[in-house]
Parts: sequence; C-alpha cells; structure tokens
Amino acid sequence: MIKVLIVDDSAFMRNALTSMLSSDPEIKIVGTAKDGLDALDKIKELRPDVVTMDVEMPRMDGIAALKKIMETNPLPVIMVSSLTTEGAKVTLEALEIGAVDFIPKNLSELSINIVKIKEMLIEKIKYLGKKGVPKKATIRRLAPAAPSTQKPKETIIQTPSPLVRTTGDRKVGIVAIGTSTGGPKALQEIIPHLPKDFPVPIIIAQHMPANFTGPFAERLNQLSHIRVKEAEEGEVIKPGSAYIAPGRGHMRVKRPRGLETVLTISENKEEYIYRPSVDAMMLSVSELFPGRALGVILTGMGNDGCKGLQAMKKTGARIFAQNEESCVVYGMPKAVVDAGIADKVLPIEEIAGEIINSV
Repeated sequence: MIKVLIVDDSAFMRNALTSMLSSDPEIKIVGTAKDGLDALDKIKELRPDVVTMDVEMPRMDGIAALKKIMETNPLPVIMVSSLTTEGAKVTLEALEIGAVDFIPKNLSELSINIVKIKEMLIEKIKYLGKKGVPKKATIRRLAPAAPSTQKPKETIIQTPSPLVRTTGDRKVGIVAIGTSTGGPKALQEIIPHLPKDFPVPIIIAQHMPANFTGPFAERLNQLSHIRVKEAEEGEVIKPGSAYIAPGRGHMRVKRPRGLETVLTISENKEEYIYRPSVDAMMLSVSELFPGRALGVILTGMGNDGCKGLQAMKKTGARIFAQNEESCVVYGMPKAVVDAGIADKVLPIEEIAGEIINSV
C-alpha cells in the first residue's frame, strides 16, 4: 500500500483528492492536514510515502512546509497549484526546492478529461511512493554569474561556468529534448551548463500547462548562458538559443520553400495525449534534419517521444536517454531504452557535457 497524506486548506479539495486516490486499492489515504504546520506534525506521526501539498494555506504555506520537509524528512511531494501565471512562478519555485511534480487545483475547469487526470495521478503516486525521492533531489549549486547588461539590475542571476567541448566532429544541426515529470529540474541540470556560443539551436518539449511554459522559459533564461525563450509561431531558430514549446500547442520545425528553419505551433489536440507532444516535435526533426540531429529524452511518465525518436534513429540521429537512478519517473527514457534506440544512457549530471561533445 502507498500511504498518502493530503494537505489542503480547502475541505472540497481534500475530499476530492481523497475520493480520487482512494479508488485504487494500492493507495491508502492515511490522513489530511489543513496547513503546513499541521502537515509537518502528520508527517512525523503517519510517515506517508507521498504528500500532496497545497500552495496557499494559513499559518504555514506550502512552500515553507516543503522547505522543512526537504530539510528534515525528504519524501516525494506533489504540489497542488492554480494554473495562473502567478501560480506557475510559485510552483516552479517549489520544483526547485524539491517537489517532484504538480497537479492543477482547478480540476473542474480543465478541458482535459478528468478521468485521464485521475489515471495519470494515481499512476504517478504509485510510482513515486515505491521509488521515493530521486538521488538528484535538488539541482547543483550554481556559482554567481558576472553582471550582464542584458539582464535587469535588480535580477540576481546564478549560473554555472559553461562546460567546454572536448571531443567529436560537428555533424549535428539541432538538439531536440523531450521531458515531463521532473523535467524542469532536469533541464536546469543541462541548459545552464551550455556555453553562450553553443553552435546549434535547441528545441524543448516539456509537458506543462499553457501558463507555465512562459515563466519557466524566463527562469531558465536567467540561469543560462544561452538564450532561452518560449517558442513563437514562425520564429526562426538560431544557434545559441533554446526554444521551449508553449503549453498551448504542439511545436514542430519547418523549412518553408528551402528558407531558414522556423517553428510552427499547432493548437489542435491531434492524436496526441499530451500537449505539447514530444513525438510531434521529434517526428518533424526526423524529416527536416535526417542524420543531423541529437535527440535527448529525460525523466517523465509514459512513452511520449519514443515514436519520434525511433523515426530520428532511422535517419542516423544520435539518441541520449537519462538513466533510471537520476530520473524522478523512469518512464519516457525507459521506453526509449527498451526500444533499443538509445546510443547512451546517462546520469543527468553528464548529459550537458555529452551534448556539447556531440555538436
């Protein structure tokens, strides 16, 4: 049995999550808490395997409680967040502190099938409850960067020294990265370590709601030497830049009439479960950069990306997968490894260096 503690000041949310999760015979709700202080006491008493944590609560909010949990008794914490831009910024802070994932607070307002959300949440909690906190529970400490005239003076930027390319021949024209649960933290272990003169464009599909991808791109840009931004329709991709697919649609690369490579954003759901879809992005890369691409698959639930990476592999592309030990959820990388198409299976802290040596 996976023991779950639900922390929320809303009786409606406590009841909704209890009903949703209790429907699975492998999950047991061992208790509920109304605020962070109550949660810390219940964690000591009930010793849950997984905690769902509301962000805004009286007495002690979710962020303060999360910090205490990570300091004293690390365990998988899933944040319950509003889908507003402000909610996105707080949730991203929680993911940096150590939360493994988040779920939307306004479940009834989502256009996605609520049954699908329930199935995904149950599957995620069962996986996290059995695995516990990943070994790479927090991102590496980042050294202060030199002041930059391109950043606001009041912004404090922390960024690591970029890694240096040591081997290999340059044959790659683009790097495509796909990820889901645990992805924000994993990407912070990769993108900030790339040098400013990184020679090819990077495109990223991260499963995230529409209001989250913009703030996430801004945060990653503040930490990085290369430019990071949320992708826009028709945008020309350039070396030394990373483009994050907006949560509202599927991102693809296209080269109209032999001109420069641009990004297209489709807001149609199409046949894909997730939006943005990693498969949709990778399939477009396989068509536009045959044999000249590097595909990277990181932590995440399910198998999104496997089909697209198989297509890339057939053209001669190289494929890297994150290893199980450093994943929050070893689902998407496992699908790629099991398919036999991964050239390298790497811990998260080695992926940036391998990318640099491959371009």
